[in-house]
Amino acid sequence: QVRLVESGGGLVQPGDSLRLSCAASGRTFYGYATGWFRQAPGKEREFVAVINWSGGSTGYADSVKGRFTISRDNAKNTVSLQMNSLKPEDTAVYYCATRASRLGGTYFRISDYDYWGQGTQVTVSS
Repeated sequence: QVRLVESGGGLVQPGDSLRLSCAASGRTFYGYATGWFRQAPGKEREFVAVINWSGGSTGYADSVKGRFTISRDNAKNTVSLQMNSLKPEDTAVYYCATRASRLGGTYFRISDYDYWGQGTQVTVSS
């Protein structure tokens, strides 16, 4: 059984940085596309970033492009999301998700993912 656990969330001020981490048990991240999504209060869950099965391709939502970076550490079996220049509108619960199918490309829809973590809260406020 695949289990994902996010960590690294917290309360920061606008302009600050934060690094989220997603750890997997039951399977490696290598070979499977993994993404980050977020859900703000009263809003639908939305795509943030994705890294493909090999780590050679990434994708970002327009709202975070240039500020967020997704990466993977195969040795630690973790996927991270480095978030810089945070804005109040980045406030949300952030979720890590990975696919059950190997290889493929980059995926942006919630329905493309099979395993989800419980989420970590990120609050950006002065």
